[in-house]
Amino acid sequence: MFLIKKLVGTLAMPLPLTLMLLLVAGMLALLGRRRAARGLGIGALLLLLLASWGPVADGLLGTLEGRYEPVLDARSVPAVSHVVVLGSGYRANPDLPITSQLGDSAVIRLVEGVRLWRQVPHARLVLTGGNVFERESVARGYSRLAVALGVDALSMDVLEMPIDTAEEAYAVRDLAGREARILLVTSASHMDRARRHFERAGLDVIPAPTRHKSLGEDRSRFDYWVPSASHLRKTERALYEYLGRVSLWLDHRA
Repeated sequence: MFLIKKLVGTLAMPLPLTLMLLLVAGMLALLGRRRAARGLGIGALLLLLLASWGPVADGLLGTLEGRYEPVLDARSVPAVSHVVVLGSGYRANPDLPITSQLGDSAVIRLVEGVRLWRQVPHARLVLTGGNVFERESVARGYSRLAVALGVDALSMDVLEMPIDTAEEAYAVRDLAGREARILLVTSASHMDRARRHFERAGLDVIPAPTRHKSLGEDRSRFDYWVPSASHLRKTERALYEYLGRVSLWLDHRA
């Protein structure tokens, strides 16, 4: 199921979808249906153009990122027993520093988790995330960076088995206990879906979003209004989360 979700999520992104539509348009043209081919081709390119345009990208992503306020000072929130950092990208390579092995989102999540944990040192720092395609888990990569940042290994719990958000939620519940209050650290766009998973598992969640990509954009800059790969990436991130919500709903129905 995990691989199916990843495949669907990849093919439903704007660039692969545009390429598939252009391929169909080319086949229609070869079959003599030129009007349909032209319309489909123009529609595909328009889809890619809009997905790469700042106002569309930030409109889609900002809706997700603006749902929860960031936690600037963890001492201001109700007492928590665990600070949980959800997994992200990691590719182990001993020839590179750990900050290069972890993806951008992973580094930001981990650093934010450590920052908040230092403000509530009585809590446990929980690092989660398995890795289907690599020999070492995301959680293990997190632990390497955390230790490099001065976190005592005895203060951490490393959960290497869960490979998606749902599995992370139940793994944390098994570790922390039912109805534990946790400070949940993940990307702002991912937070709403993650919170739902963790609350379904019976945990009391205080969202601590980070990695805000759309909020605070300077819309007065000329390049903001020019379609770009960076805007396309925002749209992809938003669409991935909306697809994740559909998956969550279907899982709930099941």
